Amino acid sequence: MKKVEEKDELRPEYDLKTLKVRRVGNKRKGFGDLVRLDPDVMQAFPDAKAVNEALHALIAIARRSSLSAS
Repeated sequence: MKKVEEKDELRPEYDLKTLKVRRVGNKRKGFGDLVRLDPDVMQAFPDAKAVNEALHALIAIARRSSLSAS
């Protein structure tokens, strides 16, 4: 059999340092801004801003709780 030569199709402007790779299947992991939410969570938080506000509030509560336990 003859080996088929593959042509490099990457454009010069591609920055391979920021290239993101995702796994396929049940062990896949999101990168960057991608987070998978359960349907009930999506109903409670309609957009990224709402999710971030809730998480920031939770972080503040956890910090206050940690400080008061000391």
